[in-house]
Amino acid sequence: MTVDFGGQLRSWRGKRRMSQLQLAMTADVSARHIAFLETGRAKPSRPMVLRLGEALEVPRAERNLLLDAAGFRPAYASRPLDSVAMEPIAKAITHMIEGHLPYPAFVFDRHWVVMDANASGRAMLAGFGLAAGDSFIDFLLTPGRGVELVENWSEVSAHLSARFRLESAHLGGDPVLERAATLLATEPPEGEPGRAGDLPPVLAVRFRSGGQVFPMFSTITQFGTAEDIALADIKIEMFFPTDDACEALFRRMAGR
Repeated sequence: MTVDFGGQLRSWRGKRRMSQLQLAMTADVSARHIAFLETGRAKPSRPMVLRLGEALEVPRAERNLLLDAAGFRPAYASRPLDSVAMEPIAKAITHMIEGHLPYPAFVFDRHWVVMDANASGRAMLAGFGLAAGDSFIDFLLTPGRGVELVENWSEVSAHLSARFRLESAHLGGDPVLERAATLLATEPPEGEPGRAGDLPPVLAVRFRSGGQVFPMFSTITQFGTAEDIALADIKIEMFFPTDDACEALFRRMAGR
């Protein structure tokens, strides 16, 4: 069943936990106008739909649905990375992951399906039995896999669960990410909470390999000015070593 514009606007406002007054202030319109839009007493202009979508941080694909519900054509396209229009973006992504060598770097889509990786990343994926096109979420959800590969799996799985929930919330609810977050959720580790200064600056993922443990951490980059639907979902994850042994491992993976 198609939901009208007012219903969609009200739904997104609820997801963002904003009152009509808060949305009005953020979008620089009157609260009365927001109320009229939600009840159907007023019809939005195209610029107003886009302004409200921006104020509510609605993902690009869903902003198209808002436009459609209001009677306007879509504003955002979804282009494949190998298209002519996306050629500069594809080059930038390649530059980032290849420039990160000898450390591993990966390119993921919205649901953490592997899109690309550099040489070290491909070596790491091969060790997991994965390649481009495979789902990293499905890999993590394989029973016993996380505990087998990650020494501090309890900490890492809790962190991933929280991250997937945040990503799902940003998207307005995503079944794939919600399911992963639920299955990865764990009980808090036993013991007293850490005092100020006890926790490390980053959570290191302590991978097991060949009878050794290799601690590493990662950063995730996304395109902050993306207006393309597919591009807005792309994540570039780059790993860094936290000790000399892990540094040496990465260099071997890169063939250096």
